Formats: sequence, C-alpha cells, structure tokens
Amino acid sequence: MNPAYSVIFFTTASGAGYGLLTWLGVAVLFFDLPAHRWFGLAAFAVALTLITVGLLASTFHLGHPERAWRGLTQWRSSWLSREGVVAVATYIPAGLAAIGWVFLTNNDGIWAWLSAVAAVLAVVTVLCTAMIYQSLRAIPRWNTPWVMAGYLGLALASGALLFHFGVRTFGLGFAWSGWAAALLTIAAWAIKLAYWNSIDNAAPRATAETATGLGHLGKVRLFEAPHTGDNYLMREMGYKIARNHAKRLRTIALILGGAIPVVLAVVATQLPDVTAALVALLAVISAGAGLLVERWLFFAEAVHTISLYYGTDAA
Repeated sequence: MNPAYSVIFFTTASGAGYGLLTWLGVAVLFFDLPAHRWFGLAAFAVALTLITVGLLASTFHLGHPERAWRGLTQWRSSWLSREGVVAVATYIPAGLAAIGWVFLTNNDGIWAWLSAVAAVLAVVTVLCTAMIYQSLRAIPRWNTPWVMAGYLGLALASGALLFHFGVRTFGLGFAWSGWAAALLTIAAWAIKLAYWNSIDNAAPRATAETATGLGHLGKVRLFEAPHTGDNYLMREMGYKIARNHAKRLRTIALILGGAIPVVLAVVATQLPDVTAALVALLAVISAGAGLLVERWLFFAEAVHTISLYYGTDAA
C-alpha cells in the first residue's frame, strides 16, 4: 500500500495523545496524582493537541476533506465512522476534567470519574482505529489480531513516555512511571515483533491462481500489463518495498522506538527531576521517530489482493 503521510502522522500523533489521556485517568484513579494546575494544563494541552492535529491530518487524505463530517453518520457499519464518533465524544469528558483540574485544581470525585471516562473512550478510539485496518480482509497482512494489539500497545507506551516526561518536568515525583513506560514499551515492541514474524511466515491467503480461478490449468503469470500507463490502483495498492529495505527499517524502528526509549526511561528513574525530565524528553523524541518509521512500514508492507491482477504472485 502507498504510505499516506497524513494517515501516518494521524495514527502516530493521536495514538500518543490518547495514550497520555489514558494514563492521566489511571494515575488519578489509582495513584492519587495531585491536581497540579500547571501539570494539568500542560498534560491536557499536549494530549488534546496531538489528538486534534492528528484527526485534522487524517482528513488531508480525503478527496473532499470538507465532507469528512458525513462519515460520522455511518457508525452502524463503518469502523471509520465509529472511530470518528468516539473521538468526538472523548473531547467532552476530557474537556470537563481539564476544567476541574486547571481552574478548580481538583481531580477528585466527579472530576476523577470524568478523567476515567475520558481514558476509557481514548482506549476505545484507538481500538476503533485499529479495526479500520484489521477488518480489511482484502489486505491479509492487516487482517490479523496482532494489528489491534500493536496499535493499542504502542499508543499506551508512547502515552506512558509522555506522562513520565510530564510528571518529572513538574517535579511530581512518580519515578515509577519511568519503569512503567519502559515495561510498556518493551511489551508493545514485543507485540510488533510478533506481528512482523506473523506476516513473514504466514501462508498466502490468495494467489494469482486462486484469484483468476485458473489454478487447475497450472501456474498463472501475467502476459501483459492491464494498463499502458500509471493509474490510481497501482499508485495506491501496488506500492512495493524491497525485503532488504524493510528489514533495515524494522531495525531502525525497533532501536529508535523501543531500545533507546527503554534505556532512557530506566536511566531517568535514577536521576533528580530536572535531569530526569531532559532524559525523558529524549526518550519521547526517539520513540516518536521510531513510531513514524514503524507506521510507514505498516502501510508499505501491506499487499492488497487487487495487486494479484497486476503481477504479484501472492497476497
């Protein structure tokens, strides 16, 4: 599949934003996170900005972005529409929780439950995003449970890294958040490794023989290209990446998105807040770069079954 940069940025940025919202809710409910006004302002501002910018970026891939709102009406049958509906709904409890936190310096009682509702809706939104891809049977490399697990794991891990950076920046302590971020990052990339292993070793679901129904006659090969020039299908569905390039990019993604953030997050737990905040920021930046590479690969390595009619042997 042709990697669309707007969608890559959307899934990466919004995933981190929803992950941060989730950890704010968890920390309030279970770890007695104080209602520090400036931390609350910064945390909600970062989370909601990442979410909003990501959602807006996703519309750039549409032919008519101004009509994007119409997609919200198809929630009964479309995961894309469900994602949009839940994404919009998340703003309500998140915004109200932010008001209580920032203006009233209160995150107890009803304000805590608003943070919890926002966290739940954030997780549901990420799951809906994953299902947009996982539900596509025409793209076998996406039609696997590893996709949902990977999207959720990486969102929670990137959100945990942001949360760790925030609490250390504002001197709130919570050094354990560095260990949590490290463990979540390890788990998320372990899921990603399992996904890569799965798609590398999966048997083809469709071949040129099954697609044409001519397998009983022997090996099917393309005699002549269906088109004399480039077309939309080949630009969007026929994108290919060399296996050696894919392996190299996987390694880069794993190092930038996984190994470096884990080491930095653990190191930060042993440092005073000011120094820890700088190290945690480096972990966030490295993780973001790794996630962009990972998400680019997610699209570039996908093979649409329509490509079987354009010379691809199997999908």
